[in-house]
Amino acid sequence: MNAKVRREKIRDILIQSDKKVKGNDLADLFQVSRQIVVGDVALLKASGLPVISTPRGYYIEKNRTAHAERTFVCIHQKRQTGREMEIIVTHGGIIHNVSIDHEMYGIMTAELEIENEEDIRLFLEKMRETHFTLLSAISGGIHSHLIEAENEEKLDEIEKALRDAGFLYEGK
Repeated sequence: MNAKVRREKIRDILIQSDKKVKGNDLADLFQVSRQIVVGDVALLKASGLPVISTPRGYYIEKNRTAHAERTFVCIHQKRQTGREMEIIVTHGGIIHNVSIDHEMYGIMTAELEIENEEDIRLFLEKMRETHFTLLSAISGGIHSHLIEAENEEKLDEIEKALRDAGFLYEGK
């Protein structure tokens, strides 16, 4: 199978799937390396397909009906990552992404789509297994999250909980 046909099949799988599709599963299906899949997905994104890459797989961004969204700027140490995520999720938030402002490259964003405790567990497990460095490590721990919640009141609760935990960056 040539690369163009493989990308068309990957596109079709992502469009038809109601859940995240793991890159390793695509690599196994098409008998190519994981890196080939990463390249194929990058080309699909460049062609305009709204593919979201998360630590748990790829999916097509459907029209998101946001209830209420707010960006929170946070700061903490690597070991506190799980606690920060737990605070947001247990107060009804969805962590859509993490962003930093890099002095040379500008805003750098990674999609997370953390919605529940299982997502947090999988994220932390992958972080431990792969020894990846957090994006915030290159910005002195300062980072922001786009958070979605049912309403503004829930976002206010999340803000208060992050502040109480010492995670909210307020120009210290």
